[in-house]
Amino acid sequence: MPNPTNHNSNSRLTELLGEDNVDEAHIQAYIEALRNDDVHIPEANSPLPPGSPAISHHSSVRVRKVSALSDFAPINLRVKRRKKKGASSSAGRKHDWTFLLLRWPLLFLIFLFIAIEFGLYVLIRQVVNTKEWIFSWRGQKGVLRKRLRGAQTYQEWKDAAATLDRYLHFDEWKKIDEDAFYDWKLVRKVRRSLRTLREKKDARGCIGVLETCIRANFAGIESPRLYSETYIGTKDLIESYYDEQEKALEFLRESSDITLDEKKRFFKSANTNYGISALCLSGGASFGYYHFGVVKAFIDAKKLLPRVITGTSAGGLIAALVCTRTDDELKILLVPELASRLSACEDPFKVWVKRAWKTGARFDSIAWARKCSFFTRGSMTFKEAYLRTGRVLNISVIPADRHSPTKLLNYLTAPNTVIWSALLASAAVPGILNPVPLMSKTRDGSIVPWNWGSKWKDGSLRVDIPVQALNLYFNVTHPVVSQVNPHVHLFFFAPRGSAGKPVAHSKGKGWRGNFLLSAAEQALKHELTKNFKVIRDLELLPQLLGQDWSSVFLQRFDGAVTIWPRTRFWDWFRILTDPDPPELDRMMKVGQIVTFPKLHMIENRARIERQIFLGRQSVRRSQSSVRQTSAEATVLPARLSTTPPPTGSDLPLSVDTDAETAYATASRKYFRRRHQSSHGQLIPRGNSGGRGLGVRNSSTELVNPESTPDRRTEPMLHRTVNGDDSPPGHMSRLPTRSLPTALALKEDEMDEDGWSSESSLNDDLTVLDEHPRHVSYSSLPPIEDADELQRDEWSG
Repeated sequence: MPNPTNHNSNSRLTELLGEDNVDEAHIQAYIEALRNDDVHIPEANSPLPPGSPAISHHSSVRVRKVSALSDFAPINLRVKRRKKKGASSSAGRKHDWTFLLLRWPLLFLIFLFIAIEFGLYVLIRQVVNTKEWIFSWRGQKGVLRKRLRGAQTYQEWKDAAATLDRYLHFDEWKKIDEDAFYDWKLVRKVRRSLRTLREKKDARGCIGVLETCIRANFAGIESPRLYSETYIGTKDLIESYYDEQEKALEFLRESSDITLDEKKRFFKSANTNYGISALCLSGGASFGYYHFGVVKAFIDAKKLLPRVITGTSAGGLIAALVCTRTDDELKILLVPELASRLSACEDPFKVWVKRAWKTGARFDSIAWARKCSFFTRGSMTFKEAYLRTGRVLNISVIPADRHSPTKLLNYLTAPNTVIWSALLASAAVPGILNPVPLMSKTRDGSIVPWNWGSKWKDGSLRVDIPVQALNLYFNVTHPVVSQVNPHVHLFFFAPRGSAGKPVAHSKGKGWRGNFLLSAAEQALKHELTKNFKVIRDLELLPQLLGQDWSSVFLQRFDGAVTIWPRTRFWDWFRILTDPDPPELDRMMKVGQIVTFPKLHMIENRARIERQIFLGRQSVRRSQSSVRQTSAEATVLPARLSTTPPPTGSDLPLSVDTDAETAYATASRKYFRRRHQSSHGQLIPRGNSGGRGLGVRNSSTELVNPESTPDRRTEPMLHRTVNGDDSPPGHMSRLPTRSLPTALALKEDEMDEDGWSSESSLNDDLTVLDEHPRHVSYSSLPPIEDADELQRDEWSG
């Protein structure tokens, strides 16, 4: 008898895979943006230079960029500029004769050394792998290892890992508290203090201890070496410490002995000090499909998938799929049948060769735009994706010119940018895809070029893993990196073992292979890095395809936890080939198997992050109930509507960082900006209820939109998505006064302050006041009033 559950799942899979989300009107707008470099003037009240003619906002006006070679040369006539004698054609710089004489011989000699060192490196790695396979994985140990690598779920893997630990007597190491890689005495004292204070119901005592120990890598307990001695788990002292810390945070969240303000101050401080985790998916062409298995392992482990996800190039495609689908949809979609939608390389040889000869790129941007629409659910923007799933999508891109900085696109820096245009820009590697413009969605559902039609390309050429930008925007202190770049992942070796993967011989101790082989591997790797630095610093490498490639090998490619799938030699020949269902199934399984050993280390930290998040959520709900009560007495205009009260815990709440909150509230305390009227005077913010995301105190701030057309007070709830009205329940699960609501109610203030997503002048976050202020320490309020200063920085 057929199982109805499987039948429903198959029908749902067919429905999800058969979605046609392509908007042809948006594709046509994208084609126009690719064909010209015109600048679109969206509104008549945009700032214009003095003396410029007025432009009617009722007509779609496009102003073309014009330039002339000189005052006497016609604008529309191409004039060949005569090349001056002795001018350098490469970068416009003059070099002395010794550089011109020695550049190419020196470059050839260095590349010869690199080739020899790389050959020796590969040989050493193969010797180590062969030794481990022959001498280590035999007998019962080999049978248990085979069972471990054949696990289909995380629970099966944990059971197999625990069995292997017992067989190898690794459990004895867990019971010994002493170890040189962490301060075990301090951890033991903190654990005992938390347990004693919690049993005595001393909430303020628990706060005092937790304020000391809630830190990233406190006492060294997050060291990977403490997880590389066994296949699963770490010291029993560390496991019990995490248990006690989790119970203490839960006790504080439910305690009635401390005030709401004390809870708010503590959980905000804990969130700032501890930080959050983020999943970073690297680029790597078809190697990027291993990311599907990594994401599937996180979903299988339940509640471990980070809320902040970033991707570059191929990793951006998987990140977009994850951030635009719910967990239930991902469980259905992440199957081998997904290969039917992976058709980026389907063009035959004759077609793409002709295209590459004509345009300089193998792939067609327009065809990729249509194919990417499936992964982004049509022309969904970063803000819309965040509102749908609560996950923060980040895509790294760089401008087409050489000197502009890298930009991380997310719902804070580019909220209305269409995701599929960001994916194309992130995949624009020279020779693969030409630089493309980013597209921004307007209020009427149409899309226009973003940032005046500037062209963008792959961010991994400079920053593959944007650790610094993630820390700036979202306080990410624990990046989990899935690294599949073909030129990088080969060099991850872990000579002393890695989390969940001890050294295969000597009972998990010592060095992989032996000390000499591991030392040779490390020495050759440092020599390769040194040679690439010499090439970069001496500017020996010429520009190829208009791109400086000297820093491709010299970035930071790892994180606090790094996952690198084991590839095959045949994968290098299929680096630009679409996988079929059997091949995708194999890649997913490999991605899962290499992720399972890292999950326990990630899980221990995620437990604390979750308790801090639940604490902030509890405070937010308590505050929102008070605000909702006070807001019932305020009569709102007919066109304004409030967000319904929270109905569950799976709400798209903000990540709650100072940058994020200041963006939503236009606070001057983080960005040092002032809210000024047209006469230059400060606009009053009302009483304490009007700070942050609270309810505005005066009803005069809620101006009738019909009487003031320039003030955009209509909430985002009533806007159209992809040209259609949103369904009635589209925003029904948002909490009162959450960040998305604040973004909607205060959108006019953000635009007036220069935070419009259509402006590229906002790349620099440090914007100083026009009138600098000098504040002395004596003018600061006392400690008990310090919380008032942070209300603008508290999102909810």
